[in-house]
Amino acid sequence: MPQSSMETASTADAPDVASRRWAPPWWAVFLIGLLLWVGSIGDAYLTGDLILLPTIVLLGSFLVPVTAVVWYLDHDPSPALSPRRIFSAFVIAAAIGVLAAALLEYYLVGTGLLGNLEVGLIEEFVKAVLIVFVAWGISRFHTRDGIVLGAAVGFGFAALESSGYALVSLFVVHGQQIALSLTSVVTTELIRGILAPVGHGMWSAIVGGVIFSAAARRGHLRLAWSVVGAYLLVAVLHAAFDATSGIIAYVVVSIVGLIPLVWLWVRADGGGVLPRPRRPVSVTPGSQVDR
Repeated sequence: MPQSSMETASTADAPDVASRRWAPPWWAVFLIGLLLWVGSIGDAYLTGDLILLPTIVLLGSFLVPVTAVVWYLDHDPSPALSPRRIFSAFVIAAAIGVLAAALLEYYLVGTGLLGNLEVGLIEEFVKAVLIVFVAWGISRFHTRDGIVLGAAVGFGFAALESSGYALVSLFVVHGQQIALSLTSVVTTELIRGILAPVGHGMWSAIVGGVIFSAAARRGHLRLAWSVVGAYLLVAVLHAAFDATSGIIAYVVVSIVGLIPLVWLWVRADGGGVLPRPRRPVSVTPGSQVDR
């Protein structure tokens, strides 16, 4: 085959990243969402229009979680993680998780440090079950796919939970009166937005990665000791996160959680999301190509 024809064929076979991308770049999502959120806050302060409160709450609560999920998808998405599956994980599974966790916590959770541990056990168990649910039907399992799918469930859960915290913070008690505080809402969303990447999203990403890693060994989803260990680890991290109140404590708990997540990502086989780039093969005239 002439060299020009070979180059044409190689170009045609090369993956067209632009045509396969179904999500916008993560930085565009973040910047557009941030501008809309800041604009909504400024409009509300200027006009005092209470109708803008849901817009502020939703934009502020979903900004970081949506950006985080799109960040993964912006780096060459896996064929196993279709838009429908990611949407199901981020919206449907997360909504079911919030409802199920709230019901179980109402009947089972006590107070104090033990209550924090019970919350961690319940919420991480619910999210782990939902990760398996949205992963049903996948035939080939890669650790990194599990990390991304788990992160989608976790960030969706975090976005809905943050919306609830923001609405609760709207009501501020002054003596015998209850006032509406937009400043309290904005502060709550800023704090939870900063903490979101090292909270529910990270914990569920760890569990999802271990679930897929265990499934890859047998070719199907299964319960393994590694999955149980990962679940207990993130439940304890969750409890420690809820029990802390200082910045240093949050940083320490976050670093402890990042260690297993980074380890899972680095030791992953490279399949699925963020695969290692393939080097182009140079073909000289007269040489043969193995097929």
